[in-house]
Amino acid sequence: MLVNENLVQDIVKEVVAKMNIAEPAGGKRGVFEDMNDAIAAAKEAQKVIRRMSLDQREQIITNIRRKTRENAETLARMGVNETGMGNVGHKILKHHLVADKTPGTEDLHTTAWSGDRGLTLIEMGPFGVIGAITPCTNPSETVICNSIGMLAAGNTVVFNPHPQAIKTSIFALNLINEASIEAGGPDNVACTVTKPTLESGDIMMKHPDIPLIAATGGPGVVTAVLSSGKRGIGAGAGNPPALVDETADIRKAAGDIVNGCTFDNNLPCIAEKEIVAVDTIADELMHYMISEQGCYLISKEEQEKLIATVFTPKGALNRKCVGRDAKTLLGMIGVTVPDNIRCIVFEGEKEHPLIAEELMMPILGLVRAKDIDDAIEKAVWLEHGNRHSAHIHSKNIDHITKYAKEIDTAILVKNAPSYAALGFGGEGYCTFTIASRTGEGLTSTKSFTKSRRCVMSDSLCIR
Repeated sequence: MLVNENLVQDIVKEVVAKMNIAEPAGGKRGVFEDMNDAIAAAKEAQKVIRRMSLDQREQIITNIRRKTRENAETLARMGVNETGMGNVGHKILKHHLVADKTPGTEDLHTTAWSGDRGLTLIEMGPFGVIGAITPCTNPSETVICNSIGMLAAGNTVVFNPHPQAIKTSIFALNLINEASIEAGGPDNVACTVTKPTLESGDIMMKHPDIPLIAATGGPGVVTAVLSSGKRGIGAGAGNPPALVDETADIRKAAGDIVNGCTFDNNLPCIAEKEIVAVDTIADELMHYMISEQGCYLISKEEQEKLIATVFTPKGALNRKCVGRDAKTLLGMIGVTVPDNIRCIVFEGEKEHPLIAEELMMPILGLVRAKDIDDAIEKAVWLEHGNRHSAHIHSKNIDHITKYAKEIDTAILVKNAPSYAALGFGGEGYCTFTIASRTGEGLTSTKSFTKSRRCVMSDSLCIR
């Protein structure tokens, strides 16, 4: 979908007017032509941030949260207009989730030992200027989520956003810097460049003033970060399977799986990408998905057309299909369906390209398994060792436990839609950087700190 430039500009002007603040020159606060200049500005801002008390940092974060809520619809519409991906209503919910459930300074804790030989503290200190690479699938959500956690830890951040979402990312950066200034903080707490490229990303990764890099994206960008020689936090790909066994509430499982799969048109990396169902309940599960959950069952012929559409001749994903809704995808292969159709379903073997590959589209292939052991084996294969996310619908604790051990993912959701993992309909905090490859899991403020030990020998123990 082509970007409507006039609409984007009108939205920006409208929101700036509502915020009752002067728009910076060109509407680019924190934005520079050169990556080196962006890093230098963030370094100066970090000198101020690191001297600020936790209360002062929290005031900035509170203001970021407020502005994110106020501009949730604008950010959502900008993201969809610019990238052509996702669902405005769901993106609004995601921005509220980021604003309300991203951890701030409360995530920082001090460890202390006090005894006959004195007092020792372990404090969580900032790295300095963090380099961050963000995707086009969740552009402003990731920028805001990362900024809150990184600022809370005492860092500033330089982003190299995906070029396909640069306007949305810059708007989010303006919001963050305005929030800092209004709360008594410095400008340039979050910076970027006007035209992010592979070259600007390379400069960022190699720059001596960037000690930590956080990458949220595909396997290629994460591999590049982990090869940079710097400390890296890598949030890479996933292909989360949803396993359903014979003890599950099948009707509820159908609703949960489809709701999770179709949220923001399947853009979240945690979303259900395929189903592995025990044979005895597979037909019942498919029945409820089709009859009650707005799923369209595609024929073998339509599957072939869909394969030819969503993949390029070289086997890569067709970007024009990523994040599109089911009706649009079906329209691309000449199938007309009513507006209530929100997911495409079919049955196939685990090697089927629409099942084995992570699509980021509301397409769910169902793989049959003869029993729980066969289901777990197939689900582990489909997850491809990403150790990212997986889901299960079962009332058998032994089955859930065995699956959890075998799949070994950063996230495992039981008997709920995938988005429960991010605190939406489930407990816990939210993040849009899930570092499965490097082991941090769901990142938060503490992920962006380094451990510092402070020892006072033979003093300050007053027992």
